[in-house]
Amino acid sequence: MTAPAASPAHEPDALDLGLPDPVRDPGLPEQVRIHEVGPRDGLQNESGLVPVEVKAEFIARLAAAGLGTVEATSFVHPKWVPQLADAEELVPRLADLPARHPGLRLPVLVPNERGLDRALAHHAADIAVFASATETFARRNLNRSADEAMAMFRPVVARAAEAGIRVRGYLSMCFGDPWEGPVPIDQVVGFGVRLLEMGCFELSLGDTIGVATPGQVTALLDGFARAGVPAERLAVHFHDTYGQALSNTLAALRAGVTTVDASAGGLGGCPYAKSATGNLATEDLVWMLHGLGIRTGVDLRALVATSGWMAQRLGRPSPSRTVQALLGAARA
Repeated sequence: MTAPAASPAHEPDALDLGLPDPVRDPGLPEQVRIHEVGPRDGLQNESGLVPVEVKAEFIARLAAAGLGTVEATSFVHPKWVPQLADAEELVPRLADLPARHPGLRLPVLVPNERGLDRALAHHAADIAVFASATETFARRNLNRSADEAMAMFRPVVARAAEAGIRVRGYLSMCFGDPWEGPVPIDQVVGFGVRLLEMGCFELSLGDTIGVATPGQVTALLDGFARAGVPAERLAVHFHDTYGQALSNTLAALRAGVTTVDASAGGLGGCPYAKSATGNLATEDLVWMLHGLGIRTGVDLRALVATSGWMAQRLGRPSPSRTVQALLGAARA
């Protein structure tokens, strides 16, 4: 089966509105790649099951809005994340999207070698592994110690490399852990360097419970720089629990990071960390980046319309301030 054609970007209302007036800051990157995580990290936290055809259309719409990387799903055991139990059914529905949107990448999360086998069976070109910077979260999320998790990922990354598959490494709890408190910078850097050394092309640093502040972001990125890891190998993944996600992103951009994770409509959290609230909304990120004169390749109006469409299917308003503002103004 193939993905449905994306519907016109004028749902639920026309968005013939002004966009931010760009003012370029020469101290910031000229272009940022947005790693869209809504279909995977966003929908995995839903209390109900989203129909596979809705997921497929959601991903098709995100691609049509100009997002070049859309994390599609996870090949985790359905027992642990039942919301993504339809991965085998979803992935074939997306098969023609890269041809329709050249350069589009559709990574999938794999927890172990069994997950990799499933990804290989579906010809995945990009996968991601998900590690923890703290011991407690590793045991709660992966049911093993942090070191044991690293050992589990090593053959996954090696086999993926042999198959020509790119591997992204996620590192969670990089700034604070609800059980252990603040996480030492050297501890985060140590685990992150291990993921990169085993073959991950990129490392995404997660503020899983949203407690980071800009000073902490700068300090952690400085720690990686001292360890010889350039900002180009790093991405940031912020949650907006305390309203700091955009300010933290700006701090990361000033440190040279050019890849930012975000979730359309602000969907998601973390099913294993109950204090984690929604991800940084992609629309809020794009509004800020475009206002800074930074290129993203994203059509903000089409993206807002997509998140409005998805909010209708989930039966609740989008938490994104930009979605609320633009759709509210369109209806006024």
